[in-house]
Amino acid sequence: MVLTGRLEDALHRILDPRLASLELMGADLAPIANATRAFVLNGGKRLRPQFAYWGWRSVVAHGAPGEDAMLELAASLELVHACALVHDDLMDGSDSRRGAPSVHVRFETDHRVSNWPGDARGYGAASAILVGDLLLSWADAAFAAGVARLDPAPGAAAQAVVDLMHQELMAGQFLDVMEQARGGFSPDAAARVIEFKTSKYTVERPLQIGAAAAGGDPEHLAALSAYALPLGQAFQLRDDVLGVFGDPAVTGKPAGDDLREGKRTLLVALAMERATTEQRAVLTAGIGRADLDESDMATVRDAITATGALDAVEEAIAKQLQTALDALDASGSMLRDDAADALALLARASVIRSA
Repeated sequence: MVLTGRLEDALHRILDPRLASLELMGADLAPIANATRAFVLNGGKRLRPQFAYWGWRSVVAHGAPGEDAMLELAASLELVHACALVHDDLMDGSDSRRGAPSVHVRFETDHRVSNWPGDARGYGAASAILVGDLLLSWADAAFAAGVARLDPAPGAAAQAVVDLMHQELMAGQFLDVMEQARGGFSPDAAARVIEFKTSKYTVERPLQIGAAAAGGDPEHLAALSAYALPLGQAFQLRDDVLGVFGDPAVTGKPAGDDLREGKRTLLVALAMERATTEQRAVLTAGIGRADLDESDMATVRDAITATGALDAVEEAIAKQLQTALDALDASGSMLRDDAADALALLARASVIRSA
């Protein structure tokens, strides 16, 4: 079975009994179970579990003792990611995710359809917070169960990395929120958010979790970092471009959502930095305007392109991807050949995409 199928099976082994247990607690909890099931299982790239698995395989061969436990460790990271997305959509006010209503919107709609008294938006927000918290608690429990199946030393090393990953993720999210609140457009601040919220969380720490679980030493983990950090930058920059210029039929999110939300991405920061007075006026008037229509959005997109920011970000994406691939080549015999080949393919798939 291909890796994605094995990871999907592991995800079901984690999620299915927990959902069943939740439903047995009472019929009123069915909406939480259904929303969680749909959000986690209906889509997603499964990038973090894949990176964790190939971190493992960069140290040991296929079928090495502990691989089944490693698959469940890797799959648990998808629940962490689901938690982050549910909370992120709420904080950003995003109405959709993967072509379906965001979790907070789903519960808000349930409230309105049921004609309940009180605040529908507040109910949606509270429900989304609790869904995210539930997912994170399940992720922690599943990771701990996987660690218990490993030898003590590598298990403890993997646990230390996932603990650090959680901290960095929350720190990166707070920095993102802070930059939005400040209203600034700093390329350096945008790069700092990318480092913690994406580079480390999406690529570096999952790889290191897998390698640590397999007994990889600090030098091995450093070789993975040399590949992971530039790749994480390229991955997030591609997301930033798609958030402004992507096709909603492919991305699963409304066109220009990042512009409406006023996201302080590197793309936007560079555009503001390079803009003429006239272009800056267009950007300032449009970015962060919730009622931005398609005509106004096209004007903002044209201004971003005219500043040269889009070309600069595309150049940065290509440069960072090549840096990551060069790091794989430079690792020599440090990483197993089959894992290095898989990581090269995964790097390209992470960056050369339209969704």
